[in-house]
Amino acid sequence: MPDTKQSVMKEDTRWKVIAGIVLIVLSILIYVADFLIFRDAQHLFLFFIGDLAFIPIEILIVSLIIDHLLGSREKQQRMEKLNMVIGMFFSTIGTPLLAMLSRADPNIASVQPHLVVGEGWQASQYHDVQVCLEAHRCNIESSRIDKEVLRNVLVQHEDFLFRLVENPLVFEHESFTDLLLAVNHLTEELKARGDLSVLPAADQAHLTVDMQRVYVRLVHQWLRYMEYLRDHYPYLFSLAMRKNPFDPSASVVIGG
Repeated sequence: MPDTKQSVMKEDTRWKVIAGIVLIVLSILIYVADFLIFRDAQHLFLFFIGDLAFIPIEILIVSLIIDHLLGSREKQQRMEKLNMVIGMFFSTIGTPLLAMLSRADPNIASVQPHLVVGEGWQASQYHDVQVCLEAHRCNIESSRIDKEVLRNVLVQHEDFLFRLVENPLVFEHESFTDLLLAVNHLTEELKARGDLSVLPAADQAHLTVDMQRVYVRLVHQWLRYMEYLRDHYPYLFSLAMRKNPFDPSASVVIGG
């Protein structure tokens, strides 16, 4: 495999060298043809100096301005694809997992009204919710969670989670990467144990910390994703609100 990669790199370098030589030779031939046709060395020299003087400006335009514009466009496209991945995560496991963990939060009632995001929300209201969440301590009472059910849900989607981690786009989004790693870690911790109903207190406390780590990251990532949907895809946002894990009255069925 390394030899194959090296041969590909050598072939790519060889192609660039050949293309460079061809372009230089072509340029020389054009200058020679110009001299043979017009027999005006002074005009040809002035023309050459003018082209040479314009090279720094060309470099500025190509390398700084055009390259920046193309880079911004490419980054925007990557973020669009990444948000599609985040959407798949929440529709597959993120939303059910968040609903399960939030029900075990003894203080959820204090922030729950703020997390019932409405379609008429403004950007300033999202900021207010972010501030509210910063002040909220996301606790988990493990006794409120059926750990067997939680383990089954996570194991059922384990292959899906691993495929997400393998996606190179994911690592361009640090907070989402941390969330996936936290979920995968919780999955491994639960899989490594037998009967989850007879664990010692210290082990229960350890699992609680792992669940809280996932819960905190889920809440913040969910809110950011809702803001993205509201701004770019109102129809997806409408469905997400009808599946809101923090809204006890949420229903995908649209009432009359």
